[in-house]
Amino acid sequence: MADELEQRQTRTLEDPLAESLRIVRVADEHGLLLRLVGGMAVRSHSPAWPARTRRREVDLDFATRAKDRAAVYRLLEEEGYTPDQRHNALFGQKQAYFVDQARQRPVDVIVDRLEMCHVLEFGERLGVSRPTLPLAELLLSKLQIVKINRKDVLDALALLAEHPIGDDDGYADTDVGLGAINVQRITSLTSTDWGWWRTVTGNLDALATFLATDLQVGDLALEPDRPPRFDPASQVRALRVAIDAAPKSTGWKLRARVGERVRWYNEPEELAH
Repeated sequence: MADELEQRQTRTLEDPLAESLRIVRVADEHGLLLRLVGGMAVRSHSPAWPARTRRREVDLDFATRAKDRAAVYRLLEEEGYTPDQRHNALFGQKQAYFVDQARQRPVDVIVDRLEMCHVLEFGERLGVSRPTLPLAELLLSKLQIVKINRKDVLDALALLAEHPIGDDDGYADTDVGLGAINVQRITSLTSTDWGWWRTVTGNLDALATFLATDLQVGDLALEPDRPPRFDPASQVRALRVAIDAAPKSTGWKLRARVGERVRWYNEPEELAH
């Protein structure tokens, strides 16, 4: 029994990106939809980006769907992760917490939606790409942050600098470095929900200002000796134009009349582990 426990605890890989990709691969082999979100998701799209690799992040963040939730939780235990029994009993329907005890590495798994400043539903779109959430959702996970910081600004710019903006997701089965940022997915939120529009467009303006005034040499050196595939400033402008041009719903127009007199976002809550 002790030998079996030791084997489970040492099965995980030391490098957090390699380990997160391994878990996605194992889930795929079991027919489960599990995708990366958060820091490792962005890093998987630009694995050689020094600004990301220097952050010393070890947390692993995954997204799954309700249909696969129980099986994913069992799989993580089998792969060497210890569940927080109390947390998962209370909140496991929408978010579970595990720890790789051998490496002191925390793992979060969110189910069907990301609930922060805004609610981002992803459950029906997990199969669009791998190993991460679709690029549109990954970008929205950054642009939904009302009090966006430099780290998240750079993550958003890296995604925009490496991927085209398109009318769909770009590929039926995307892999690292491929795919497109689906504008129709983004405008499906920003054209029907004024709060989403206000936060996303405000952050796109913040990205444009950052590029003009605060960008430092090497910030977007995503690959050695290779410039970004796309000019991030042009990408920001193109996305802002597309969002503003998209027809708005009646609900959007009614909420726009109220504007910022009423708070348009949620204050994110940290679930205690």
